[in-house]
Amino acid sequence: MFVQVVAIVLALGLLMFFAYRGYPVIVFAPIFTLLAVVISGLALMPSYTETYMANAANYIKTYFPIFLLGAIFGKVMELNGAASSIARSIVKVLGSKRAMLSVVLACAVLTYGGVSLFVVAFAVYPFAVAVFREADIPKRLIPGTIALGAFTFTMDALPGTPQVQNIIPTTYFGTDAYAAPVVGIVGGVMVLAAGMFWLEKRRKQAAAAGEGYGTGHKNEPETAEGQRYPNLWVSLVPLVLVLVFNYLLSRGFLTVNTWYSPELLKSFNIANVKTVASSWALIIALFIGIAAALCINVRHVQSKLAAGLTAAAMGSLLAIFNTASEVGFGNVVKTLPGFKAIQNFILNISSQPLINEAVSVNILSGVTGSASGGLSIALEVMGKQYLAAGQAAGISPEWLHRIASMASGGMDTLPHNGAVITLLAITGLTHRQSYKDIFAITVVKTLTVLILAAVLSFM
Repeated sequence: MFVQVVAIVLALGLLMFFAYRGYPVIVFAPIFTLLAVVISGLALMPSYTETYMANAANYIKTYFPIFLLGAIFGKVMELNGAASSIARSIVKVLGSKRAMLSVVLACAVLTYGGVSLFVVAFAVYPFAVAVFREADIPKRLIPGTIALGAFTFTMDALPGTPQVQNIIPTTYFGTDAYAAPVVGIVGGVMVLAAGMFWLEKRRKQAAAAGEGYGTGHKNEPETAEGQRYPNLWVSLVPLVLVLVFNYLLSRGFLTVNTWYSPELLKSFNIANVKTVASSWALIIALFIGIAAALCINVRHVQSKLAAGLTAAAMGSLLAIFNTASEVGFGNVVKTLPGFKAIQNFILNISSQPLINEAVSVNILSGVTGSASGGLSIALEVMGKQYLAAGQAAGISPEWLHRIASMASGGMDTLPHNGAVITLLAITGLTHRQSYKDIFAITVVKTLTVLILAAVLSFM
């Protein structure tokens, strides 16, 4: 059994190492999967074609529309200037006296409205530079500030967020995007408050040391004097439409739960409409948001739309295939003899399902460097056990949903995380310069989830 456990740990370690070094997960996830299979003494090709590929393909089938439409929505909001208009307006209102808070809120509004995390970083960065420079705050603090606004509470804590990390648990727990709203709001406020405390502390330390914005930085954005942006209220319309229709289609009078009869759904192998309803609601809401976004600044968008759609489609393909590769990896791992020992270890960390779930999702998200990848693997492997244990303990599936979702956005932002690497590239900074603050936000998020899980477990 020792050798079988080592096979899994070795495969996970190699996957993390190569991802950190910038090698494509799509290529190396199956290689290290098959390495673990060979060491464990199982059949090589059936494990690849019938387990790895089958589960990767199923993940793509389930979530590709959300990845694609989310990428298109974010790209159109970028092309029409609406994303920049929202960020610019918030930064302008709060000004340099609240530089960090203004950047965090700008990121939060865009992320909660459905704009891709990567697009948010691109859209907010120029305004973050302007306000940090005006306030004479070190540029090295920008990545941590953007990470707090885009990668934490609006990604997976606040109820209704249209990010995929909030949609994945609905498949396993029969919930919707608005699961456990009070828990999510409380957790979101805790993360925001603690994160701002850390960032402001770092700002004051820098000021006391006489450190300002600095000079000689890379990737400084060009000043766009005289550039015209859409009206703020017009820019907000697509975001509001996504949120409103996502709610109406999930829980309101337009709920997709009642659109089709159970007999019809059974003919499509859908035993319970709740397993697909949240995805359907978000798909329709994103369509509506995209249609509205295309009506803003039409002439400017039209000239760049073809190239923009191509870029969005390519980006969504890369994102979902990376995640699907990790999901395939996880599903092969769970068939290996050594996994039983690892699973028993995780399940014995605590007798409380919520604490157990928070730990396992955090660990797997950290190892894979992906919130959605780690979350999918954890719930695919142990989701049924958590649901059964939760029901036995009288724990609501909505709590399981919210804790799992929030836990995915904890240790996922380790140095090899794709979003972290992209954020540092956008800002022209290095891990050495700025990762300390990103890691601090990561710790804040992880501790918040564990605290919430512990409190809920003993209520």
